[in-house]
Amino acid sequence: MATLSVKPGQRFSVPDWHTSSHFISADAENTRSASHQVRQEARALRNETNNQAKWDEHDNRTRLADRISSVNRWKETLDKCLADTDAEIEALSKVKEAAERALQAKNLRLDVSIECLTLRESRRAIDVVRDPVEEELHREVKVIEKAKKELQQKVHEAFEQLCLLQEARQQLSWDHRCKTEALEIDNVCLSLNVNCPNISFKVNPTRVPNGSTTPEEWQQNSQFNKDRAEAEMKASTELREAIVLLIAQTNNELEAQRVATEFAFRKRIRDMERAYGELKWQEQNTMEEIAEMEEDIRRLEEDLRRKVQDLKVAHTRLETRTQRPWADLCRDQVQFGLTDEVHQLEGTIRALRQKLAESQDALNALQRQLHRIQTDIGYKANSLMLDNKCMDSRKKLVIPVENFVPDLDTFNRTMNRVPSPLEKGQPELA
Repeated sequence: MATLSVKPGQRFSVPDWHTSSHFISADAENTRSASHQVRQEARALRNETNNQAKWDEHDNRTRLADRISSVNRWKETLDKCLADTDAEIEALSKVKEAAERALQAKNLRLDVSIECLTLRESRRAIDVVRDPVEEELHREVKVIEKAKKELQQKVHEAFEQLCLLQEARQQLSWDHRCKTEALEIDNVCLSLNVNCPNISFKVNPTRVPNGSTTPEEWQQNSQFNKDRAEAEMKASTELREAIVLLIAQTNNELEAQRVATEFAFRKRIRDMERAYGELKWQEQNTMEEIAEMEEDIRRLEEDLRRKVQDLKVAHTRLETRTQRPWADLCRDQVQFGLTDEVHQLEGTIRALRQKLAESQDALNALQRQLHRIQTDIGYKANSLMLDNKCMDSRKKLVIPVENFVPDLDTFNRTMNRVPSPLEKGQPELA
């Protein structure tokens, strides 16, 4: 006889079923409403933050561009100031050299006057009189000594002014280099964007670096450097004009006299030529020794490089053999041989480096000696040139003033000196 099967468990009523469906629908509505609210808030936040980030980036990009423009304007200003300072330094150096040449020329004039007075002391008997010539010679000595003192003072002032100009130029150059580096950094920052591969998080990027300055201090620093350089250039211009005027005045006041006897000059020139020839011979021998030493140093360096490569090979072999497995990690003859080779190569490298250092010291000593020899050769060559000029200058009683007054364009800070007839045809000594 068949029976009816009944599903076990609790059974709900139809109202409960409707209530459950209603609750599920209500919860779905509430969940969707909450989700919609969150989505709208997220969209609003996204729009707000995107706009804020975009405008912040735009504002900072504009600030960077403005800062680059400001720094670039100051850099151009410093460029011009540096060029003017360099031109003024060159002009003042040339005027200073002209003053030194004029001062040196006064030494020759003083020697001529004293020699004339000395020679005139050899007069005998009635000819030993205090005539107008002797009076003029004494007067000339006083004028020359006064001119030398004034020129020496101007040379000293020019040297000090050159030091001040160099100091001002150094400050300008440092400020210019700082602004150049700042421009490069800001241009790099301006070129950065989210697609750049070199962007990353940094540790405490908002810190204030030590030594930071305010924009006012930055502006004042550059303005101070510019004003200082301009003040030094103005003082230098006035000093150059005073030196040129003094050279012209002293040259107009002085007259040239005959120089020492030709015998003294010939003797001095002969001695100088002998010393010059000796120095040239020493220079040649020293240069040959330097060339040989440089070749030996090159060979030592080549040997040292080869030994370093050999040592790398031995190290690599030893390190590679440490990878042998298990019992094959054996301290065999190869191991001992490689170890001995490393020790031998290390000792060889130390010896080569020591010898290379000794050779370099010897080369440095040779080069210093060569520099001394060449410097002395320059001194001897200059003395020969001066003595030869003196021999030629004896042919004239008056040295033209234009040979010592610089042809100076104060506005353009340029100077061209026309060589004297005595200087033309003078052989140039190395």
